[in-house]
Amino acid sequence: MTAADELDVLGEHAEHRIDDVPLLLPSSHGVHWRGVLGAIDIGSNSFRLELAQIRDGEYRRIAYLKETVRLGAGLDADGRLDRAAAERGLACLARFRQRLGGLPTGQLRAVATQTLREANNRDTFLFQAEHVLGYPIEVISGREEARLIYAGVSRLEPGNHARLVVDIGGRSTELILGEGRTPKIAESFQIGSVSLSARYFGDGRCTEQAFRRAQIAAEAQLEEALQAFGRERWVEVLGSSGTAGAVSQLLQANGRSDGTITPDGLRWCMRQCIAAGSVEALTLPGLRDERRAVLAGGLAILAALLNQFGIAELRPTRAALRQGVIFDLAQRIQARREPDGHGWRDETVAELQRRFQVDLLQAQRVQTLTLALFDQMVRTPDAEARQELAWAAALHEIGMSVSHHDHHRHSAYLLAHIDAPGFSQSQQRRLADLVLGQRGGLRKIEAMLADPKRVAQVLALRLSVLFFHARCDLLQSVPELGLVAGTATLVLDPTWARDNPRCMHLLREEAAAWARVGDLTLQLAS
Repeated sequence: MTAADELDVLGEHAEHRIDDVPLLLPSSHGVHWRGVLGAIDIGSNSFRLELAQIRDGEYRRIAYLKETVRLGAGLDADGRLDRAAAERGLACLARFRQRLGGLPTGQLRAVATQTLREANNRDTFLFQAEHVLGYPIEVISGREEARLIYAGVSRLEPGNHARLVVDIGGRSTELILGEGRTPKIAESFQIGSVSLSARYFGDGRCTEQAFRRAQIAAEAQLEEALQAFGRERWVEVLGSSGTAGAVSQLLQANGRSDGTITPDGLRWCMRQCIAAGSVEALTLPGLRDERRAVLAGGLAILAALLNQFGIAELRPTRAALRQGVIFDLAQRIQARREPDGHGWRDETVAELQRRFQVDLLQAQRVQTLTLALFDQMVRTPDAEARQELAWAAALHEIGMSVSHHDHHRHSAYLLAHIDAPGFSQSQQRRLADLVLGQRGGLRKIEAMLADPKRVAQVLALRLSVLFFHARCDLLQSVPELGLVAGTATLVLDPTWARDNPRCMHLLREEAAAWARVGDLTLQLAS
């Protein structure tokens, strides 16, 4: 039995609401969690938790929990998440935490998608959500979401031919063109079953005119993708996530197909909705209550896709974002175990260095010294925090490609906004903050300096940039740097200090900069 077959065997038994699923988890003793990986998908319509093991390349699901939260329906006209939606989300995450039973933090990734990409008050919700869940939550970009979706599909349904993978979520739709395990093109469009249903079927009524208007709106959003994802570029189309699965199940339960979605099948579904007058009045085998509110919008998006891209058949797949997250997490763990292990994020950093023509020798100098100084200050650093500092040092000058003047600001902007495969938006913001703080006044990153671990990161990077400001190696050895109770002491060789007056001038200015913000005292000793 293949991994994909095993996933299908679990099928509908895994699709109930969380309260209906008896979940047998390993003991809370850490040894029994060995090899278990988890993913939480904080989607616009549903929240999902999956636990699995990957052994010899095979994926074995342990548990899958799903709850319809409709987080995306809680975004108001100002782009703020309302209290009711936030409370639904927090309550679901609290139940997830109860079921996790002590899974180590490094063995689970929680990712949030379009609704929290959009929400203006997302930081407030994330602060509460991380406290309730007990694990960090990463907001991922649309393209990163698409990449992870393809990672799940390509591993669980392997194939070497060209494929188009479609994932219709609550507030976004992802399209991925790939071959084998390699995604060639990945895009995300801000249109989904929740948002389209709310806009064109908000009163619950289904009319032919409403379907026509909704389909045109979806086609307008997707039109720019016609060339990149054209019919001549793929031989098969797979539909991931809830919308494709729900429509497939509806067609199969009513004897309209074997589960394959076709233009005729979609027209039949829409005619049933129109005849019923509303989704609430619709009574069809295979229609789940939690899908009613978003069914019409999902049908309109599917119709737009099949019409515009000439898709004759779309086959559903149970592989989705959460499995991609687990495969990606497994790769990260494996990379950390190997001395020279490299993952997606390392490849992305190297590609960004190439794209922005980074001075690699300077980046290497700064990165090596930054990590050496950081390790002196933080004896047992968090592995991810140390790795983020290494990436920030490697990319601290990408803004030079824009302008030498204020290049640190340009670097920070690029890191915060660029599509960076493997990185979440949350992580990109942390890297951007570090890079922004590499030089100049510290007021601009004052909020970050409230965290002692971040202070050590910033100080290590700033000192390294300063020591190599002349773009040559002025040091014969790594200076001694200690950090105790808010005071950092930098010990310099007296002879070196005498022979490098310009660098000493910059170091004294650096100590004065820290004195102005009051978060840390930098002392120079020789």
